[in-house]
Amino acid sequence: MGSLDRSLIAGLSVFEGLAATDLDRIVGQARSLRIAKDQPVFEQEQEAHSFFLLLDGHVRVVKSTPDGHEVTVRYISPGELMGIAHALGRTTYPANAIAAVDCVALAWPSHLWPTLAANFPSFSANTYKTVGSRLQDAHTRVIEMSTEQVDQRVAHALLKLVKQTGKKTEEGILIDFPISRQDIAEMTGTTLHTVSRLLSAWEDQGLVKSGRQKVTVVEPHRLLLIAEGRAEKS
Repeated sequence: MGSLDRSLIAGLSVFEGLAATDLDRIVGQARSLRIAKDQPVFEQEQEAHSFFLLLDGHVRVVKSTPDGHEVTVRYISPGELMGIAHALGRTTYPANAIAAVDCVALAWPSHLWPTLAANFPSFSANTYKTVGSRLQDAHTRVIEMSTEQVDQRVAHALLKLVKQTGKKTEEGILIDFPISRQDIAEMTGTTLHTVSRLLSAWEDQGLVKSGRQKVTVVEPHRLLLIAEGRAEKS
């Protein structure tokens, strides 16, 4: 395989502020890989041998609990880092990362992390900004789980996915990767039955359209009212 080109990473926020020669040095130490849909990028508690940058596709991050349950923590979109265990002071991955669709990523050996962080301070700062943002997201989800009704949590989850991956279509804004009702249930701490009931009701009201592993938000403003607890009760 030929050498990788810096255009793969130029313009991405995590590499903001780096000179072209710096980008060449960083990408020159990476390898590219393809991950088929439903295959793991890495597994929870596996030794963190590499960290990754997603170039194409979407990755589902799933946390396995001690009692055997799985919780969908977040989705990774193109341009985002993942598997940055060493930035968290860990030697193992804290969760599973599974390709939601066929994906393309770059991978760097984890032993390069201290060198890259030291030699490229802006890369290090941008990475820790990503870590901070994800911790804030996790904090927000804990608050939502503790204080919000289930319809608010599901509405918030759909709106977040629309913001992250939304694609405008004739019907509305499509969440642009396969997502099942079970995935949404895992994201929001509820049951498949409850998510199915809510989506069916919202379809009847013209708020969303859903099919097999497909959700389109038709009325985002009305969904926001539900998320904020301001929707009129019927």
